Amino acid sequence: MEIRSSSFFIILIIFVSTVIQAKADSVYCSNPASRCYGKYIQCPYECPSTSYENRKAKVCHVNCDSPVCKSHCKYRKPNCNSPGSACYDPRFIGGDGIVFYFHGKSNEHFSLVSDTSLQINGRFIGHRPAGRTRDFTWIQALGILFNSHSISLEATKAATWNSEVDHLKFSYNGEELVVPEGALSSWYSPFLKKEVKVERVENKNSVIVTLKDTAEIMVNVVPVTKEDDRVHHYKVPSDDCFAHLEVQFRFFSLSPNVDGVLGRTYRPDFENPAKPGVAMPVVGGEDKYRTTSLLSPDCSTCLFSPETGSNEETTSQTEILTLDCTRGASAGYGIVCKK
Repeated sequence: MEIRSSSFFIILIIFVSTVIQAKADSVYCSNPASRCYGKYIQCPYECPSTSYENRKAKVCHVNCDSPVCKSHCKYRKPNCNSPGSACYDPRFIGGDGIVFYFHGKSNEHFSLVSDTSLQINGRFIGHRPAGRTRDFTWIQALGILFNSHSISLEATKAATWNSEVDHLKFSYNGEELVVPEGALSSWYSPFLKKEVKVERVENKNSVIVTLKDTAEIMVNVVPVTKEDDRVHHYKVPSDDCFAHLEVQFRFFSLSPNVDGVLGRTYRPDFENPAKPGVAMPVVGGEDKYRTTSLLSPDCSTCLFSPETGSNEETTSQTEILTLDCTRGASAGYGIVCKK
């Protein structure tokens, strides 16, 4: 009797697993530049869908440029301890996995990523307490130039932090952009190509910006907390909580010559100047990466030139991550989803 019971439960488990897998999304890698081009990759049963209404649930993640061509589960917020991240005051983790700090200067703009068809600048905010030789800084805004598009997103200033208030402000091609509050609320750039997508991951203060076939940018707005202030001795004034961005970038069409504070770490031949073993390895280069505004590609090392970008060779250090299978076969930005 016990043997029959055990066999029944084994069969039941196999049946349930088969049903779950049958309902799981299957992702087709349609980008010819990816290593998994032409393959269907099924999502795991732990996270069978590429999108959920539950903002805290993990979603199916497919890296079509991975040598193993498999899927796994991930959250949809920046991971400040993974490559491509820029968080805190500001601490970067390069494409090479090495941690470094770039302080910049308060109320100035710097090129974070510069390539022929992509420019991402950051606006730094901060202050300098008495007796210090440099500013404490945080990334307050991102300015993005992508082909013929210009997008900005910024954390709005607040004296005190209130998580029930949305602290994100957007613009598209010079006009204010309103992305309705609410998890999974989305906005697409006009026209059929829909090259830019902005999606809210939570009701407020957290979004993913997708640039078709180019990049995915996960953004979260956070304040400098009292604990941060105590530990790091920021001495922030009482009238500003320095709301700023936590960011993680994913790229999948960078050229081998990409530049910028973070972008250069994705070069195949890059040697990181950050000194190993140092608690806070700081890299300079403010003069090389400084731009005149949030949406200006005019630093001395900037490469942005969309007219020639389509002819550039791209590097294999790329990723295709969070997917959108809710808007038909072409919505996945280089992939095709099916049940």
